[in-house]
Amino acid sequence: MTNEHTPAQVREQVSAIYHTESRRIFATLIRLLGDFDLAEDALHEAFRVAMEQWPRDGVPANPRAWLVSTGRFKAIDALRRRARFDTSLDEVAEQLDRDPSPPVEPSDEDIADDRLRLIFTCCHPALPPEAHVALTLREVCGLTTEAIAHAFLTSPPTLAKRIVRAKAKIRDAQLPYQVPSREELPERLETVLQVIYLVFNEGYSASSGEALTRPDLSGEAIRLGRLLVELLPEPEAVGLLALMVLHESRRAARTSPEGDLIVLEEQDRSLWNREQIAAGTALVERALSAGQFGPYTLQAAIAAVHSVAPTVAATDWAQIVGLYDLLAQVTPSPVVEISRAGAVAMRDGPAAGLALMDAILAAGDLAAYHLAHSARAELCRRLGRTAEARASYQRALALTQQEPERRFLERRLANLPD
Repeated sequence: MTNEHTPAQVREQVSAIYHTESRRIFATLIRLLGDFDLAEDALHEAFRVAMEQWPRDGVPANPRAWLVSTGRFKAIDALRRRARFDTSLDEVAEQLDRDPSPPVEPSDEDIADDRLRLIFTCCHPALPPEAHVALTLREVCGLTTEAIAHAFLTSPPTLAKRIVRAKAKIRDAQLPYQVPSREELPERLETVLQVIYLVFNEGYSASSGEALTRPDLSGEAIRLGRLLVELLPEPEAVGLLALMVLHESRRAARTSPEGDLIVLEEQDRSLWNREQIAAGTALVERALSAGQFGPYTLQAAIAAVHSVAPTVAATDWAQIVGLYDLLAQVTPSPVVEISRAGAVAMRDGPAAGLALMDAILAAGDLAAYHLAHSARAELCRRLGRTAEARASYQRALALTQQEPERRFLERRLANLPD
């Protein structure tokens, strides 16, 4: 133990350790205790004891190991107390007591494995898809139920029930707390990547509310992406991380000081984060070098072409259209086709893009997708088709739930000639 600081400084140190280490410790406690709720209680008990003892006795040489060990013993004690009222718990406590104690200094590899196990458990295919994001953000990232509910337009009680049901399913079905086998990995990894990207998108372009972005959520997604690549460097995991980092590089240029939306063509590119662009581009090259062109890697390649262009006019639109062609083959979707149509408009002119856009909208799949109508309005505006532009802007305005996007569309409408 070391005690070179005042009690107040030690308490600050405990808080800092909680911020940086708590989810790692939690993942290890789940492995040792085999139960989410028991591990959560053990985690908080360990930090409570630390807050009481460390200011008096000093900070342990290995705080993480101390907290894991203390949490485990506190959980066993709690089970023994509860066993007086529920004899079935006595056997559980005995089993945990018989298991070997965690090593005095758990290796970084042990802790990394625990976190990877936790990610795959939260995204297990036996759980309903709507539970994946909630459970990952709650258990891997440590976000509060209220924060997750607010981000995803769900009431806290509804989200809490979703998490409780998912935990019960893991417990009752005895879902294995492990990394999938090599044979299972592709399907299981796809779900994990989808969850991380969904979290990032909600943070990068919030689906509703006063703010365009939620840096806390996109930051959590990038941290998850880095963790996944560090633990499991599969090409598509690298591609997803590249995509998120490249999008994040433009954050400062995407909104005005007043919080208004600034579209890509009008952004001040000197505000783009060149360090993130360099890191993201290197990740794209790493993902492409594997020779496997999944959807995240292709989207990252598109973002990289945008990122290195000094201006909109200097962008290699032919390369972007070609990448969208590949993306449409890998994951055909109307949303991809809309984005491709926008790139064709930049390469071949707005009339060519509008013809493609109208064909896609005529199919009806994107009738309620506000970005499709906004994109169509932009092309009509560039072609001088003012009445059509106005109608499409108004349609997009009626569909959007995002306040900065609403203000952007209102400005576009106001600036149309009479």
